[in-house]
Amino acid sequence: MTGTIAEGRDTAAAEERHDVASRLLRSSEELSYDPTRDVDWDTPLDTSFHGTSPEWSTLYGTSYWDEMTEDQRRALTRQEAASVASTGIWFEMILQQMVIRDFYAKDATDPAFQWALTEIADECRHSIMFARGAAKLGAPAYRPKRHVIELGRVFKAAAFGEAAYAAILVAEEVLDVMQRDWMRDERVVPFVRTINNIHVVEESRHMKFAREETRERLEGAGRIRRQINALVVAGAAYHIVTSMWNDRVYANAGLDSARALREAKHNEHHKAMLRSSCAGLMEFLNSCGLLTRPARAFYKRANLI
Repeated sequence: MTGTIAEGRDTAAAEERHDVASRLLRSSEELSYDPTRDVDWDTPLDTSFHGTSPEWSTLYGTSYWDEMTEDQRRALTRQEAASVASTGIWFEMILQQMVIRDFYAKDATDPAFQWALTEIADECRHSIMFARGAAKLGAPAYRPKRHVIELGRVFKAAAFGEAAYAAILVAEEVLDVMQRDWMRDERVVPFVRTINNIHVVEESRHMKFAREETRERLEGAGRIRRQINALVVAGAAYHIVTSMWNDRVYANAGLDSARALREAKHNEHHKAMLRSSCAGLMEFLNSCGLLTRPARAFYKRANLI
């Protein structure tokens, strides 16, 4: 009897997964973009615009921000937009490798398999779009610190199941909230608003899939497994979020880097923006048993709760 009940649950879960993947595939067919055509790459950069909503700048609300000229503020947000995009590229490359490994040698007729390949194709286009966008903003190739890059190598090779998909969700959710603000903000340079809109629309499908995969992989997971994976996901989240704003953005915007780093570190406004952006994400992780006390310590250090 127990076996029959378990088999029934497995069948229902498989059907739900099939339906979700099929809906995502149809959505992708109906609404997807080609950044090479849909983004205005030809118009020269208009430096009278910001790169992000000013309120999302790491210095907004500080005494340094109050002293800066409007040109300096705009130059800083353009560098910060490029830094966030560069971090996005770094994690999207990790994401692609984890998804490919997860679906290696699985049933290619399964809609979930086909959706996984669709997501990878989206991420490839997004990474190219972010790279071209950062270059147009006049920014260098911002990269995470060396130890974070090496930790990323380990993570992409070892993370699997709910740890992989929950980490994917963390990266996508944090960026999604910021970009929803930026794409509606007329103070942001138009081509960046277009990039943000494309990413928000297409990533909404990726987040749906990541949530479903996280829930499914955790089905029947025991306490120890949840405790371990909660810590893995929180550690990944900490390094992703703290890498978004590269230390070099201040010097590249013509600011006093030492002072800017000092004031950004203690900027309560920016911390509050991050916390508010992650409220829904933390609620989801908690519902999955992935917001344990040790995990909370990492999220607090990253100002996500």
